[in-house]
Amino acid sequence: MPTTTVDTDRHAPPPLLDALARALKRAGEFERVGGLTPMADTGLAHRHVWIRHADGDRVARIPKQSQMRLTAEDNLAYQAACFARAAAGGNTPVLHGVLPPDDDLPRGALLVEAIEGRPARLPDDLPAIARTLASLHRLPLPAAGDQAPLLAPADPWQAMRDEVLGQAEALPEAGLAPQARALIEAQLQALPSRLPGADRMTTLISFDAHPGNFLIDAGGRAVLVDLEKCRYGLPGFDLAHASLYTSTTWDPLSRAILDAGQVMDFHAAWRCAMGSAGDDHADTALLACRRAMWLWSLTWCAKWRRSHRRAPDAARSGEDWSAALSEDALVAHVRERVEHYLAPATLRRVIEEFDALMPATHCTGRP
Repeated sequence: MPTTTVDTDRHAPPPLLDALARALKRAGEFERVGGLTPMADTGLAHRHVWIRHADGDRVARIPKQSQMRLTAEDNLAYQAACFARAAAGGNTPVLHGVLPPDDDLPRGALLVEAIEGRPARLPDDLPAIARTLASLHRLPLPAAGDQAPLLAPADPWQAMRDEVLGQAEALPEAGLAPQARALIEAQLQALPSRLPGADRMTTLISFDAHPGNFLIDAGGRAVLVDLEKCRYGLPGFDLAHASLYTSTTWDPLSRAILDAGQVMDFHAAWRCAMGSAGDDHADTALLACRRAMWLWSLTWCAKWRRSHRRAPDAARSGEDWSAALSEDALVAHVRERVEHYLAPATLRRVIEEFDALMPATHCTGRP
């Protein structure tokens, strides 16, 4: 029997490793396993276990919840589709299998290729991140009937706007400073109801492209390792999520503060990687998407602030932001970041950045 390496940290106690081992045995996946090693608890949606395997190491992605508000089975199917669709871009982990929900793993697990790499260093790795995002955004759209189960709204801008406004319902109960709430609500009111040409800009997108979700391999390739919320939408959302202040300062291992010129250069690198496929994506559209993604992040912060003290969902199905599902250090980090992003001074900082961004970027970079 393969040995199991057990970490004594709270984030993956021995019972979780034992449960995963039993699930792997039932799936016929355990015979060539050389050991199970828990990985650090760094995200609110999954626990991760490194699987040493004779045919190439894997990572078990064991959901804590579904950010998409899906049942356990549907969440696994959605994530499997994310990995399968993104695989054609060549810069994401290979999906090796799915462990169905059972008594050991109530939300099941995905088995994906383990990626050896380091955290992204910004701004140096932004061109590699731009190329990886473009490898997704250049993929041809499937026929409308073949896009499920991924979200594929007829109007991706309206869908984003609806999602932002839905999350904004948490603002009154989030305990915000009056000045902060007023600033956020003013930005929400200024969000356009339409984005002309949005239908022509629709591509496969990650919708979770913050720098902490990339690993840089030995060849300098940026591998996007977290594929949970892919959909057919606007690539400007991915560019924003990779370069907004609320994204680049989220993960302590990839933390950086970008200036407006570095953001413009990032957009330029993406345009170069897109080639003619980027012609439909005007700078004004990318900046509109940037503002929308920032508001999505802020309203998510308000939602988390309102809901993280709740007890875990006993049914273990759907969305669940309970702090009890994560290690104390992770919860403390998220709490500190949320408080910072919702502070009036931080809000004004990002608004000033929007004003500083110039409207035109080109393959040659900024003037």
